[in-house]
Amino acid sequence: MGMTGYMAEMRKLVGHRTVIQCAASVIVVDELGRLLLGRRSDNHLWGYSGGSVEIDEPAEDCARRELLEEMGLDALELEFFCVNSGPEAHYVYPNGDEVSNYEIVYLCRKYIGEPMNIDGEMEELRFFAPSEIDLDMISPPIRPVIHKYLGQYA
Repeated sequence: MGMTGYMAEMRKLVGHRTVIQCAASVIVVDELGRLLLGRRSDNHLWGYSGGSVEIDEPAEDCARRELLEEMGLDALELEFFCVNSGPEAHYVYPNGDEVSNYEIVYLCRKYIGEPMNIDGEMEELRFFAPSEIDLDMISPPIRPVIHKYLGQYA
């Protein structure tokens, strides 16, 4: 989740203190049922695309924007999956910024493009079959989401 716009401005005011971070995210699923994950450049763990909602930005627009910025894909359809919130979604970034995440997660099965690392937030991108995914490899605040997904679809 990149530091631009609203969150960057808030950080100037509050430093590393805990802020409630409203975010929108996308789990891309290909026609074989594999999940597209990226290895985050900050903690080197795997995750889906997502980021902070800007002021007055609709959540779906944020989800689409982040998917394009981080993975180079254009979402044709987004399907609501879940809200990730509560103690498990609380996270301290490697740089010390602390957040209480309130994350709206969508599934995307129809998209245009080939996965491409655009903004540098991901070190690499690849598709994983559900059976290849171990929660230990997933970035901590989104483990509940991946756990829920695997429970429903794997």
